[in-house]
Amino acid sequence: MDNRVPMTKEGHQFLQDELKRLKSIERPMVIQAISEARAHGDLSENAEYHAAKEKQSFIEGRINDIGDKLSRAHVIDTSNLSSDRVVFGATVSLADIDSGEEVKYRIVGVDEADLKAGKISITSPVARGLIGHSVGDAVKVKVPSGIKEYEIIDISIE
Repeated sequence: MDNRVPMTKEGHQFLQDELKRLKSIERPMVIQAISEARAHGDLSENAEYHAAKEKQSFIEGRINDIGDKLSRAHVIDTSNLSSDRVVFGATVSLADIDSGEEVKYRIVGVDEADLKAGKISITSPVARGLIGHSVGDAVKVKVPSGIKEYEIIDISIE
């Protein structure tokens, strides 16, 4: 079983930056908050203490999660990929065959996905349906609302 985590160079850098911020800024701040809350006395009824401990648990969990993903990262350099087919890292312009509406998505790793920014995860139904297709292809994709049919208008590699 392949347990590598595909990501772009930008996604890899983002995770490294988040890990550094969590370890150098967030962790020391929550440790200080726990220390200050302890100084207030009875911990059983100390809301600040319990909130700080909960935040510490979240931060430590996120540090472990990011560390795991970075250790299994498969950073894909998109700069030397061809734009004749849809691949990981490609930006794809699509036309909804039913409505004619045009959309543009970049296919990225799971942690990089941000629909508002036009980035969809490689594991999404739309991305899986597009992979391997070329400009002019009509692609049927099963989405939560049913079956959507798109025509690939353009493929670019950024």
